[in-house]
Amino acid sequence: MEHFSMFADRAPWFVGWGTLALINAGLAQGKNRSGGIWFLLSLVFGPLATLALVLLPKVRAKLF
Repeated sequence: MEHFSMFADRAPWFVGWGTLALINAGLAQGKNRSGGIWFLLSLVFGPLATLALVLLPKVRAKLF
């Protein structure tokens, strides 16, 4: 039963970190970048990935 209480204590962190990863994926797609890759990067690096996304310029669309 102690295992469940350990996960319950950390549940808000998992939810917040996952929500941040989803937000970063949407932000990346808005800048013409791969949302899936940035989702995975956000799961590992969290707020640092958000900072990188905000500072990176938007990728130009291809000419053809």
